[in-house]
Amino acid sequence: MNHLPSLDDDGHLKNHTDWTPKIAQRLADTIGVTLESEHYQIIGEVRVFFETYHHSPSTRPLIKYLMASLPNLDISNQKLQKLFNTGLVARHVNRIAGLPKPPNCL
Repeated sequence: MNHLPSLDDDGHLKNHTDWTPKIAQRLADTIGVTLESEHYQIIGEVRVFFETYHHSPSTRPLIKYLMASLPNLDISNQKLQKLFNTGLVARHVNRIAGLPKPPNCL
């Protein structure tokens, strides 16, 4: 695939069902991140959160959820910032996961 599906003004997929791992990497490329197994585990859990609660998680709920669902990864805000190369953790993790921007994100 040489192009991304439709994106909104914030760079998020307009339709989260268009998401694929290849699209995730294309979105991650925009922030200089090469996705590896740990990233995909996190992204997978964020997508489960969205399917369960019908909204994208903001930072605190995201971290709390990931700490519970992926205890072996020792999740923290600092770790997510490092893994995803950004201080805007929830914004970019949701974007790479193909999900809408959380309502309270800048």
